[in-house]
Amino acid sequence: MNYEIIFVQGSIEALSARALEDAMTQGPNDPLLKGYRRFRDLRWPEAHAEYEALAAGQKPHTLIVACSDSRADPALIFDAAPGELFVVRNVANLVPPYQPDGQLHGVSAALEFGVKVLEVGRIVIMGHAYCGGVTAMRTGTPASCRDFVGPWVDQGAEVVRRVCESVPPQEAERASEEAVVRLSIENLRTFPWIAEREAAGTLRLTGLHFGIADGVLSALTAAPRFERLG
Repeated sequence: MNYEIIFVQGSIEALSARALEDAMTQGPNDPLLKGYRRFRDLRWPEAHAEYEALAAGQKPHTLIVACSDSRADPALIFDAAPGELFVVRNVANLVPPYQPDGQLHGVSAALEFGVKVLEVGRIVIMGHAYCGGVTAMRTGTPASCRDFVGPWVDQGAEVVRRVCESVPPQEAERASEEAVVRLSIENLRTFPWIAEREAAGTLRLTGLHFGIADGVLSALTAAPRFERLG
């Protein structure tokens, strides 16, 4: 027996909209859903060819280790197009030392892929102002976050303690944020395949600090200190 099924376009669109809303927790007012619709309506008509080309593979020029903080988004700060940045985000933009022990190392895995497979030409560590992870290094981890956040930020606590002892109290917040960037840069150099590429001049390591309130980006210099860019 043959069945003829006739779809009305309007009904399909209505069903699709309902399905999308059902997938979101807040229905039609869900901020993710509203953002996606803006993307499809405003961005996608111009960008679909770009995304189709990216389906064949990515070739980002820079790997960025940034904080998970919602106020410091590398793609927005650098006005980057899709495919330009390979971004790794975690609490306090930390890079642990090289430790190939068979355990789970998310940051190290991303570094290995970015450097060895994607062959990025630069790794950027980007810290930022008002970083909660760095604050936890100075004042202690909240009791509700001792399972994972506590051990994670502990790797920077000693460096932060030392730098806070060397500066006036009013400078401790910014100094500790910069110290964590320097720590991550130092830890990058414990990875042999990063150190080798840096020595050969095929990979550059850069430390940055982003000001949440003023939007100012500062860069780590050879001093070592951070100097405002532009």
